[in-house]
Amino acid sequence: MTARIITELGPWSWWVLGMLLLAAELLMPGVFLVWIGLAALGTGALSLLLWDFAVWTWQVQALFFAAAAVLFTLMGRRHFGRTDIGSDEPLLNQRGASLVGRTATLAEPIREGRGRIRLDDTIWIVSGPDLPAGTQVRVIASNGRDLTIEQV
Repeated sequence: MTARIITELGPWSWWVLGMLLLAAELLMPGVFLVWIGLAALGTGALSLLLWDFAVWTWQVQALFFAAAAVLFTLMGRRHFGRTDIGSDEPLLNQRGASLVGRTATLAEPIREGRGRIRLDDTIWIVSGPDLPAGTQVRVIASNGRDLTIEQV
């Protein structure tokens, strides 16, 4: 049945396949089928020109389609798959890292290298030199949920 449809449609079978792939791209997330659909449309365009030549067999068409699909996919990933776009808030989901450089007052004394400070509405566990409560400190590093401080 598929062979009969391809025979009846001739070079337009590639155009139908390309349009079906582009339509499927609208239904599926991501941008992948668009490149394969463009490869099918390119094969269809070439088929319109070369359909009557003996060298343009279905095997050659399939090889051209496969090569075009790989080429279009690689080109598409190169030009549209860039993820190095800078953010206007690079520390948005790194709350501890966003606190580096801020100053605060020790809520509890640091004993044996551990203590607590209050920054905004959160109590943070800090590490640093032993200091009494009420000392002004500066956050110099963040290690997950713990902050490293130094005396101002």
